[in-house]
Amino acid sequence: MPRIASAKKRVRQIARRTQINQNRRTRIRSAIRSVEEAIAAGDKKAAQAAFGMAEPEIMRGASKKIIHKRTAARQVSRLAARVKALSG
Repeated sequence: MPRIASAKKRVRQIARRTQINQNRRTRIRSAIRSVEEAIAAGDKKAAQAAFGMAEPEIMRGASKKIIHKRTAARQVSRLAARVKALSG
């Protein structure tokens, strides 16, 4: 454990940020999973609705540096293509 006050503060800040980042990462993964489940079920309407919720979550994660911006763009692009490919 650190002894210096500033180092102690840093430990507290890192713990707080880690918790926030984990929550955001979980939200991103859950959003992606909901889109993939709708695609697997073949429900285009549900997939579009889930994608509408997932895209902002993913891009927010990129802007907050939870995931890389290009990774986020790739994920959004691939999900959009899969939703578009659904029939009906």
